[in-house]
Amino acid sequence: MASKDFRTITVTIFDQMHTRDDWFFDFNGESFRLFIVAISKEMKKCGILLTCVQSHDTCISVKSYADMLNSVKVASDESQGNHCIGHIIGKSEHLDILEDIRIAIRRIAFAPETIAPAGEFRKVCHNCGCGC
Repeated sequence: MASKDFRTITVTIFDQMHTRDDWFFDFNGESFRLFIVAISKEMKKCGILLTCVQSHDTCISVKSYADMLNSVKVASDESQGNHCIGHIIGKSEHLDILEDIRIAIRRIAFAPETIAPAGEFRKVCHNCGCGC
């Protein structure tokens, strides 16, 4: 498959200011790097190039797990925008950030129609700025 035949999904990790240690995840650590490598390989088999970038433009104040979800956004070159994980998946079932990122990536890739439009009236986010 030529690279022009691949769709692109971008995971963006915003800077975080943690006010509590219990909602900290090391997005610069080895476990996250290995997670991104593994899911990138999985998605490439489906014709999707996955990229992960750090954004220092916004700093999310993390006081809860919902705030941690807001500090990660996922966007596709074919989808309706760049949304935080909380907007894409709604409430987290297991409070497992890697599981939630995987769910969001797969939803953006294979079922973007299940993601509520940004203008829909529902409260999911607190401070990520995505408009949901």
